[in-house]
Amino acid sequence: MRRIAVLLLLAAAATPMTELAGQVTRYVRYTVAGATSYGILDGQTVRELSGDPFTNPRPTGRTQRLDQVKLLAPATPGKVIAVGLNYLTHLGERPAATYPGLFAKMPTSIVGPEAEVIYPADATNLHFEGELVVVIGKKAQNVSAADAPNYVFGVTAGNDISERDWQRADLQWFRAKASDTFGPLGPMIVTGLNYGDLLLQTRVNGEVVQSQRTKDLVFDVPAIISYISRYVTLEPGDVIYTGTPGTTKAMKPGDVVEVEIEGIGVLRNKIVKR
Repeated sequence: MRRIAVLLLLAAAATPMTELAGQVTRYVRYTVAGATSYGILDGQTVRELSGDPFTNPRPTGRTQRLDQVKLLAPATPGKVIAVGLNYLTHLGERPAATYPGLFAKMPTSIVGPEAEVIYPADATNLHFEGELVVVIGKKAQNVSAADAPNYVFGVTAGNDISERDWQRADLQWFRAKASDTFGPLGPMIVTGLNYGDLLLQTRVNGEVVQSQRTKDLVFDVPAIISYISRYVTLEPGDVIYTGTPGTTKAMKPGDVVEVEIEGIGVLRNKIVKR
């Protein structure tokens, strides 16, 4: 827990260029003494909220020290939608698409910071995919790209764990992308950031393996939300993984993967064999 506290304090030192005109607020979901709550992170203090951040949350007046709580995934989405091939650096020789390529992950794939990512017994080619993740704040149905930012509650970091051999072999990407623990998310949801231009980096065992700014997305956040909402109604708390940059590589049990996004913090998970 002390490690997470340090990483979140580093995130709080966001440079002014990452912030919009509005106030930056950091929401966490956590457990302490057997109870799960949402809260607002204020330095090293977590200020508890009643309910979730999406439906008129109110401060309870109770506080906890950050290093005394266990952080969980900051959202419990009903829908987990992801965009593929959304950075030119990830396309390789493939041409850019004319519309976002979508797939779904299961809500049960979501795990939080410091949670273990299970390397399935029959998996052979498990890859990391560090990504910016959008958290929806209100019901969105058939919204325009111009209006789409009004439906964004905030952003967080995610890792779209992918079994490449299963992707190639299966009819759909159900087990390759949606298996349990294949959707690390966190460490917090941040509002008020300029999510259109944040530095995203992924590290494996301390080595930087991905590094790119979110301004390089082929389809930006408003375009993605508008496109999805034509076909699927988005609800508060739903999340959208926006795509991964660069080249990904196979991981092995024991590897520690960190996805760090400017102004958000570090999402850290260990790969374990079971």
